[in-house]
Amino acid sequence: MRKVLNVGGNSKAIALPPQYEGWDHVLLDIDPIGCPDVVCDARELITLPESVYDSVYCSHNLEHYYHHDAKKVLAGFIHVLKEDGFVFIRVPDMKSVMKTVVEKDLDIDDVLYQSPSGPILVRDVFYGWGTKIEQSGCDFFAHKTGFTQKSLISILNMAGFPWVFTGIGNLEISALAFKNKPSDYAMKLLQLPQA
Repeated sequence: MRKVLNVGGNSKAIALPPQYEGWDHVLLDIDPIGCPDVVCDARELITLPESVYDSVYCSHNLEHYYHHDAKKVLAGFIHVLKEDGFVFIRVPDMKSVMKTVVEKDLDIDDVLYQSPSGPILVRDVFYGWGTKIEQSGCDFFAHKTGFTQKSLISILNMAGFPWVFTGIGNLEISALAFKNKPSDYAMKLLQLPQA
């Protein structure tokens, strides 16, 4: 059975993308409150066993690290990922956010969009969801860096992922990144364009 490491996923109650249906879901989080399988700071992934996972899924977590620490997190992804594995990363698209703020003449305390959890302010995308940070008292929910499509591709390439496929939409960037040329299985599963 294929294994996915869900880094910073908070809780297994939060569904994974459909590509992972039938996979063994291993949740890793720094916060034990969501009952993760592995309690670990993602900057310390290098301490876990090597080449175990077929995929690493990281949704809206990479921005919670300073830029230099995001490089450590990505090095950890390389470490735990099998040679034919892939990472699936989702982060806020700061270029689209900034463009929207300017076009709509939004202030930092204005609502950028409505989420299922409530209103998301411009401030929340830049600095982290203020409501969650205040309620939890945990500063690891704060945002410490941000990405554009270009900068996300660049940091992934520097980390050792030469094959990167990205998409943008809904103020978000998604990236699929590979250490080696994607296998036929991955190409079909992820509906990647032929190179």
